[in-house]
Amino acid sequence: MTRVVFLLVPRLHLLDLAGPAQVFSTAADYGLGYTLDYLAEQEDVPTAQGVTLRAGTVPPPLGPDDLVVVPGWRSHSLRDNGALRPETLAWLRAHHEGGGTVASICAGADALGRAGLLDGRRCTTHHDVQDELARRYPRAAVVRDVLYVVDDRVVSSAGIASGIDLALHLVAVRHGPAAAARTARQMVVYARRNGDEQQTSAMLRHRGHLSDAVHRAQDVIDARFTDRLALADLATATGLSERTLTRRFTASTGRTPLRYQQELRIERAEHLIGQGTTVEAAARAVGFQDARMLRRLRARATEPATAAGPTPPAPRIPDPTP
Repeated sequence: MTRVVFLLVPRLHLLDLAGPAQVFSTAADYGLGYTLDYLAEQEDVPTAQGVTLRAGTVPPPLGPDDLVVVPGWRSHSLRDNGALRPETLAWLRAHHEGGGTVASICAGADALGRAGLLDGRRCTTHHDVQDELARRYPRAAVVRDVLYVVDDRVVSSAGIASGIDLALHLVAVRHGPAAAARTARQMVVYARRNGDEQQTSAMLRHRGHLSDAVHRAQDVIDARFTDRLALADLATATGLSERTLTRRFTASTGRTPLRYQQELRIERAEHLIGQGTTVEAAARAVGFQDARMLRRLRARATEPATAAGPTPPAPRIPDPTP
């Protein structure tokens, strides 16, 4: 069980809080083991949007697997708001020193800076206050024009909606990209790329569409990409005919269901090979009968994806082993 504690500062932005909270709450609905707590230095916390929130005032016990998130607040200058007591900053710092993760949304990066957690680390914040953050914390390396930055269990995001991206990234790190993609689909948001680093997972890379039927098909393939999958079973799971599913899948992702499954297999095999597994063993681990097809697919992995358009129906997604 992972405890997520949101440290609330007066005049916080609701979406800075609600976006990440919704991600972890949705992940918890899928059994991923998150509990959410809300902490502040006063019970009643006014927000920038006029709603007053109620929070606890006693910090809960935390362990290395737990996360503290500081949402951002409305302010013309970082100096104008967001002040936290020395004991609160010490608690925040102690959590990180104990092996825990701390995160900030938007101006919340200033709280991490006041706690000394930005010194010598890369970070980001909302574009309106990037220059001020760099001046206030000259030992920090402020990264511009990215959604979020991760550096030694200190995670910072650009603000407002990018807090959702940050939270989805943390879910992906802890539970895998398929869990993050499923959470994003439930929230009807894009599983977007970092902006600082290329998104390496095909499970997330091809989720930037709004076709629910195709997302359901991808859910099945993500969970069973090492198996022989019948196109008829995918069609049943989506409520579409085989021909319609293939056409919509290709239009949404730029590849057929088979090509998508092959990308997942190749990606997993590359990871295993990078960890020292032989090509033959990696091929069998991802569902190929031997290494011949894996070598062939790896060799043409840089070829353009299948163009969108009508595709002849096929009764199965065959195991692509000769």
